[in-house]
Order: sequence, then C-alpha cells, then structure tokens
Amino acid sequence: VHQSKMDFFCKLGYGKQDICKVLENLGQEALEDDVLKELIRMGSKPQALEDQAQPSQLKLVARGSCSTSPGLKWLGEDESDSSDSLRPIVIDGSNVAMSHGNKEVFSCWGIQLAVDWFRERGHTYIKVFVPLWRKEPPRQDSPIADQHILEELEKQSILVYTPSRKVKGKRVVCYDDRYIVKVAYERDGVIVSNDHYRDLQNENPEWKWFIEQRLLMYSFVSNRFMPPDDPLGRHGPTLSNFLSKKPVLPEKKWQPCPYGKKCTYGNKCKFYHPERQHQAQISVADELRAKTKVPLTQRKEEERCQCSP
Repeated sequence: VHQSKMDFFCKLGYGKQDICKVLENLGQEALEDDVLKELIRMGSKPQALEDQAQPSQLKLVARGSCSTSPGLKWLGEDESDSSDSLRPIVIDGSNVAMSHGNKEVFSCWGIQLAVDWFRERGHTYIKVFVPLWRKEPPRQDSPIADQHILEELEKQSILVYTPSRKVKGKRVVCYDDRYIVKVAYERDGVIVSNDHYRDLQNENPEWKWFIEQRLLMYSFVSNRFMPPDDPLGRHGPTLSNFLSKKPVLPEKKWQPCPYGKKCTYGNKCKFYHPERQHQAQISVADELRAKTKVPLTQRKEEERCQCSP
C-alpha cells in the first residue's frame, strides 16, 4: 500500500521526501484525498509547476540554427567593440622617428604622434618596434630626442625592443624589419613605414604581396602625422577602408545627363535621369512601336466582341 501511494503521488510530480513525511503523520492507511490535502497544506508543489514558476533560462535561437552556441557567438561579436573591425597596426619605430627628425635626429616624439593618431581612430592593437640599443644613452653620431617617450610607451606595452648584444666590443643587432613584417603578416595588420622592404619581398612571395598591399606610407607636416587618403593610389581603397577589416563599398554616384529631358537614348543612356526613376527605361523607338500597336490591338478586340454571340 505504501509503495502504491508513493508511485501515485510521484506520478503527480510530488517529491518522495514530502510524500514520506505526510504518510508518517497521517499513517499508511490514510486516504489519497487526505494525503493530497496535507501535501497542499505543506506548500509542496508538483515538479512541473515549480519549473513553470522558475524563470525560463532558455534563449531564443534564430530559425534554421541547430544549436544555441553559434547564435551566442554571433551575438557576442555584434556586441563587441568597434575596434574589432579595425586592423592591427605595426609601426616601424626607427623609420618614423628618423623621418620626424629630418633623418638627422632619432625623434621619439614622432613615434608618439603616430601612436596618438591611430589611438584616436579607435585602434587597440598598436605595436612599435625599435632596436634595443636605442635604449642606451645617446651618442654624438646617433642623437636621440625625447628618449623618455620610449620608456612610457614600453610601460604601456606598445613599444617592443628588438634584441641586440655586444660581442667583443662589437654590437650585434637583429634585423628589426623582419620582426615588423612577420608580426604584421601573422596579425593580418598594416605596416606603417616609408621603407619598401625590398630585401624581404625577395625572400618570401607571400610577404611580397603583403608588403605591396598593406604598407601605409606617411608624412609629417608641422608635427602632424598625415598618412595619405589613398594608400594604394587614386583607384585604390580609401584610408578608412584600408585600415578596416570589413571595407564599406562607396555608393555609386550617377552623373546627370547633359541633354536632360531632350535625351533620345532611352535605356541606352549611361547618364542619370531623375525624371525616369519610376519609368521603365525603354528606347524611344520601342516606345513609339508600343504606341502604334495599341490601336491595332483595340480594333481586334472590338471585332471579336462583334462576332461573338
């Protein structure tokens, strides 16, 4: 009897512990109605009602998707910062500093100007490569201006020193250009330099294409860092598209037709006609043919109507 009552109330969704407590209080021979009243009085609810009372943790899934994980992934990508759509920036520190110092002084202020320019645009991944020996005190043959800027950029994890050492009094310097191209290639970023890296282009054909397509040149105009608006030429992408992972295609602008409403080219005209926006673009000859066919078709219909009983 105890087992049958347990199975009965378990099917209703009540917990076994609550059922056992009620049966101990009322006795094993208690009626099912009494047991049910006691369960309700204790505040016990069936499992189905408890599930409905709890807030649903299910998440909506786009129609056609197989699971929730892809939808969550895309949702996270949409809510991420806009900086994810911008390419990483790798700056040739020696080239930028010497350009700002008129090829006479290693001007660290030029590096700061370049970093600030990309920061203002929203780039978060910015790396500057400088040889390690630039950290040493300046000499007469290699003067350095504003050397404290290098320490500040190093603390911000922006500046990276390429390794160098001294062997028997001679300085052994690693090729910093190789670091620049390699990091930019692996990160699918942009190289900021006026150097063409011709020796590295000859080493690797993949690097050759990358340097040709991702090299951003620049100029300094009165302490102002200015990259070109057309990095790959007049017919290439704009600067904003060049620096973004997902370029935005410009809207096609139509040139208005010089003949205006007097144009007789019809749909063959390559210029823009504002008066033809909501009209079918057909040639003038086709339009005249269509007008001449209209009365002929009307006559045939009238003849058919007269002949029909």
